[in-house]
Amino acid sequence: MRIALVHDYLSQDGGAERVLRAMHELWPEAPIFTLFHDPERANPAFREMRIVTSSLQRVPLAVRHFRWFLPAMPLATESHDLSGYDLVLSSSSMFAKGVITSPETLHLSYCHTPTRFLWTDRRTYLDQNVPTPLRRLLPPIMTALRSWDRLSVERVDRFIANSRTVADRIWKYYQRRADVLHPPVDVSAFTVGQGTGGYYLTGGRLVAYKRFDLAVRAFSKLGVPLKVFGEGPELRALRGMAKRNVEFLGRVDDATRAALYRDAAAFVHPQIEDFGITALEAMASGRPVIAYPSGGATETVKSGETGVFFDEQSWENLAHAVIRFAPERFDPARIRAHAEQFATPLFLSRLSGYVAERYREFRDGRFERR
Repeated sequence: MRIALVHDYLSQDGGAERVLRAMHELWPEAPIFTLFHDPERANPAFREMRIVTSSLQRVPLAVRHFRWFLPAMPLATESHDLSGYDLVLSSSSMFAKGVITSPETLHLSYCHTPTRFLWTDRRTYLDQNVPTPLRRLLPPIMTALRSWDRLSVERVDRFIANSRTVADRIWKYYQRRADVLHPPVDVSAFTVGQGTGGYYLTGGRLVAYKRFDLAVRAFSKLGVPLKVFGEGPELRALRGMAKRNVEFLGRVDDATRAALYRDAAAFVHPQIEDFGITALEAMASGRPVIAYPSGGATETVKSGETGVFFDEQSWENLAHAVIRFAPERFDPARIRAHAEQFATPLFLSRLSGYVAERYREFRDGRFERR
């Protein structure tokens, strides 16, 4: 069986790229088709893989300023030559699901979320990524992209969602059912700690929708130590609202991140995530999570056992949760055991079995498209 992997683009190293690396671990001979590859920003592991880029790779400025080239991405995605492959597995939160395959090819799409800037966060995207003078020009382009995005889902034979939250979104925006397969968490990279560092922890990509501003405001008001790891466009604004008890660490290496999790009293998760791998990394370190009960956190955090929820997405409500929080009530070993249900080897086994079974059905004429 000849397999091709398709990914939106390789210019960052987030959860979607971890899933792609796991897919490649299962099928190391499979090429990765993508719009463009920025080796300086993507995970170094991709440099050793066979990457097939689109024509956008050769366009000046496209790799570094890809948002300028959104209108060209659908056509570039359709230009991937996937002829001769028996199965295409796309990893998509944007356009990769829109590749064109032959009738003899089965296309399974692992969907991290329906295209965020077209559906759930379209207003936020305009406000934060487009200069004010250009905003009047973009709505017609976004409308055209939404039309293409909606039509492109008809090219997928079966969707796999990374969470029930995303499966619900796929149904709402695309009217397609999706099977749920949670993404891999490298549990083995973390060891259980007792939270003796005297601080709370939060972090990830510092972007607006992750609402790190709530954590920074809450802890600044409380005067309780908070460490924030990660980089992103919100860093300057977050620094501007932070008091001296809030420490920004920037990008940290894997060993440092593991130590930060291990010694934290708890991990603060104020956002609505599609899944939320950082919360599970904290749990793999035996540390409880203080989370807003929406999105992927509702599928990974067990209230009273692996963490607690705060009811309203406001800094005041989060601050009240921190005041009431008692980390000594949580059993680190029990939290770790819960996280192991999401470990990478289980993901690899489940995905491999799923793909093999769907392809057998397709080959034997028993496949049900839904």
